[in-house]
Amino acid sequence: MADKPKILVTGASGFIGRRLVARLLAEGYLPRCLSRRKVAASSGGVENVIADLLDPDSLRDALDGIETAYYLVHSLDAGEKDFAARDRAAAENFVAAAERAKLRRVIYLSGLGAHEELSDHLRSRHEVGEILRRGNFATTVLRAAVIIGAGGSSFEILRFLVRTQPVIPDLPGLRTRCQPIAVDNVIGYLAGCLNAEATAGATFDIGGPEILSYREMLEHLAQVAGHVNLYFPTPVFSAWLTSRLIGLLSPVKSEVALALLKGLNNEVVCRENRLRELIPESLIPYDRAVALALEEIQAGREARSSSTNFQSRP
Repeated sequence: MADKPKILVTGASGFIGRRLVARLLAEGYLPRCLSRRKVAASSGGVENVIADLLDPDSLRDALDGIETAYYLVHSLDAGEKDFAARDRAAAENFVAAAERAKLRRVIYLSGLGAHEELSDHLRSRHEVGEILRRGNFATTVLRAAVIIGAGGSSFEILRFLVRTQPVIPDLPGLRTRCQPIAVDNVIGYLAGCLNAEATAGATFDIGGPEILSYREMLEHLAQVAGHVNLYFPTPVFSAWLTSRLIGLLSPVKSEVALALLKGLNNEVVCRENRLRELIPESLIPYDRAVALALEEIQAGREARSSSTNFQSRP
């Protein structure tokens, strides 16, 4: 059997990237992981390269020998200020480097949202997709809503509210509809695009099997986690103050929380399901996705506790 090609993964250390790298390795691919900082030495089939998408010169060698790349970089995820301008510059630099390297395909994970009143976060994601599509290569765009998984910013905000706020403001935005999707299904679709040539150059909406309001998502999460929350209507809500509390009491940076909270009024529901015909994926129900995320979080705590106890022994 012929060796499978090297695949470039930008954002490889992030919430989606590290899971995708593991999936690619399991399927016999050779991931090349692009990072701005020095990480572990290349090993186990993974090649690590240092490059910064905001530094065009650093990209010259990163794409050598690459035909397909995953674009998973979002400055918002790192809590960067002025993330839209940074993402625009990064995407333009990547396109220039990809064209020089004669890249064949790019697979990009974007966000859902159909109408013009998009939050800055969703507008930036859509803009990056437009920049990539202008490149001289085939760009596949997968548009997802809230991704449910341990470490994902949106999920961690939901978990923070359920876990720490016995009384939650019943904001009008909590009635907005959303089609959450399990992170395992997102990874399945991303990896599946490699063998589905019909996805090249096309845009697809991806979502889970249920459409829920944000309040319903909170209520389901509380039930799975064993919490009880009360809701009260309020005409006043400070996204800025709430984002600061989230930044202090959860793994999510305040800047990330603020951008996501501002998107509460954006309905994020799939308008089509064409990708399911090209990549068969058993969709995980919301409650099960929540349970899997909570199990992963608990397993991580137990592993850290075990490691700490071992290291503290005389």
